[in-house]
Amino acid sequence: MVSIDSMADLADLKLHSSGKVREIYEWDEDLLMVASDRISIYDVVMPTPVSDKGKVLNRMSVFWFGLTGDIVPNHFLSEDVPEQVAERAMRVRRLEMYPVECVVRGYLSGSGWKEYRENGSVCGIELPSGLLESDKLPEPIFTPATKADIGDHDENVDFERAAEIVGDRALMEELRRVSIEVYTRGAEHAAERGIILADTKFEFGRHAGAEIVLGDEVLTPDSSRFWPADRYQPGATPPSFDKQFVRDWANAQGWDHTPPAPDLPPDVIEQTRGKYVEAFERITGTSF
Repeated sequence: MVSIDSMADLADLKLHSSGKVREIYEWDEDLLMVASDRISIYDVVMPTPVSDKGKVLNRMSVFWFGLTGDIVPNHFLSEDVPEQVAERAMRVRRLEMYPVECVVRGYLSGSGWKEYRENGSVCGIELPSGLLESDKLPEPIFTPATKADIGDHDENVDFERAAEIVGDRALMEELRRVSIEVYTRGAEHAAERGIILADTKFEFGRHAGAEIVLGDEVLTPDSSRFWPADRYQPGATPPSFDKQFVRDWANAQGWDHTPPAPDLPPDVIEQTRGKYVEAFERITGTSF
């Protein structure tokens, strides 16, 4: 796991922020974004890291930034980073981030499935009756969420509330359009490789000269729900290439989703690593 303490050769860089799974450092006028091997579920960081997870997230984000750059500019600048964090870090442009998560769902799962069961809609969007868990939606829907502090949970909101939070309805409409377009590009590419992109979340910001810039990570197993197409069946939760495997294991232990979280056994770590690496290799077409 990459931590602040283990990056002594980066001691001259000021820590900008530290999150559940990454550290961000100030680097001249830019930022150095470092993805660790930490893994969090239910907004709690597990005490055991997953080997190479940070490298998978970083390298996959770089791939997607390249594949979607014609749709929307992004904050990626370079993979030329200090050797100690090679492959798990990127130099990025500083952005003024918008205070909403831009979530796009193509399938009914997770919190969207829970909300649909309760009231037949997701984030104020009415959906056809009789849908099953994991059903493909008639078309992708934009379901924004608030950004929560560490330890808190993101909260789904409707479009009107998201527009109020951002303070600019026209901007929110453009964020919706761009989010759906990037999701669609990602879903089409993944489908060609036998993977369903069920849903994902994006973060956007702005900088001088560009009002909408894609930031953070993009279309990774941490920010998205990937399913193997050959094992997909509506009415159940398909196996996934993300941390759902860890969630399922932790739930089977009777953990109540509050700290302290249980240590992950070696077989769970190895199987989780394998899922992340397989997602990377199938989507990018390159060996890890």
